[in-house]
Amino acid sequence: MADSLLIRPIAHIETDFQDKFGIPRQSGRVPALSGRIVFRPEFRNPDALREIESFSHLWLIFDFSMAHRDTWSPTVRPPRLGGNRRVGVFASRSPFRPNPLGLSCVKLERVEHHAEEGDVLIVSGVDLLDGTPIYDIKPYLPFADAHPEAVGGYADQEAGHRLDVDFPEELLAMLPPEKREAVLACLSEDPRPSYQDDPERVYSMRFAGYDVHFRVADGRATVIGVD
Repeated sequence: MADSLLIRPIAHIETDFQDKFGIPRQSGRVPALSGRIVFRPEFRNPDALREIESFSHLWLIFDFSMAHRDTWSPTVRPPRLGGNRRVGVFASRSPFRPNPLGLSCVKLERVEHHAEEGDVLIVSGVDLLDGTPIYDIKPYLPFADAHPEAVGGYADQEAGHRLDVDFPEELLAMLPPEKREAVLACLSEDPRPSYQDDPERVYSMRFAGYDVHFRVADGRATVIGVD
C-alpha cells in the first residue's frame, strides 16, 4: 500500500472573499453567496461535465490553502466554542488538519461556456476564499447523503445563532445591488470568534472588493462604514 498520494487541483473557485474573516463557517448557510468554478486548461474537456446539470448540488473537495502547516495537533479549538475548549481534530471541521482538505456542498446554478475559460460552473451557498484550489467535484446524492436523523454534536449548540443587522441605507447603497443580500446574511452569521465580545471593537470584513466596518453589541451588528 502506498503511503502517500500526489493530487493536483483541477480548478479554482472565484468568490467575493479575499480574507478568511466573514466567510460563513459552513456551506449553504448563505444561499446568496455565489462562486465561479474555473477549470485548469487540461481539465476543460466538456465531456467531463456530461450530465452534471441533472444534479442540483455538488460536493467540492478543496485545499485549505491558507492553513498549510509542517506539523499537526490532535486537538483544535473551534472558535464557536469560545476558543478555549479543545476537541479532537477528527471531531471538527477545522482547517488545521494532517491533510488540509475541506469538503463543501454547494448548489449548482448553471454551466456557462466561455471562449477562453471553457465551461464554468456557477454555484451558490459557497464558503470558500477567492482562489481556493479545487481537487475534485462529485454530485450530491439526496438518497445517500441526506440523513435528517443525524446528530450534530457540539456544533448543534450554535447552529441557530444569528445577529440582527443594522446596515444604514446610505451605506448599503454603496454596494452593488446583487451583493446586498449576501453581505447582510454574512453579517448575521456573526463572523467574530465567540471569545470576542467587546461592543466598542470595530471589525472589518472584506467583501466583493469593499471593506465593511461594524460593531456588535447586544446581539446586533451595526455597520458604521464602507470603503
